[in-house]
Amino acid sequence: MKTHKDLEVWKESIGFVTELYKETNEFPKTEQYGLTSHIRRAAISVPSNISEGFARKGIKEKIRFLYIALGSNTEIETQLIIAKNLKCLTDNQFQVLEKHNQMIGRQLINLMRHFEDKNKS
Repeated sequence: MKTHKDLEVWKESIGFVTELYKETNEFPKTEQYGLTSHIRRAAISVPSNISEGFARKGIKEKIRFLYIALGSNTEIETQLIIAKNLKCLTDNQFQVLEKHNQMIGRQLINLMRHFEDKNKS
């Protein structure tokens, strides 16, 4: 891996941000500064923290930023449930987004494990 752009999880999370922006464009205008803003910030935080962590020299720092990205990933999960409950998302939209978000979460955990194993060596 040369840069963070080579990481599959980074690529997936960038695509997911785009997906979420398109979906949240359809949210009610009353949610523009509430739920829409929160989902977008959390979504942007995932690839941003992956790239910031990857730029760090130490493995512990890389892992720390991956944990921050995972925290934002979990935030998105909660916000998607709220959006579904408020009928901002259909059940189908929710399921597609939730599945994509869960995949990114698994990728983050696997990358953290990789770095943690590397750190033990």
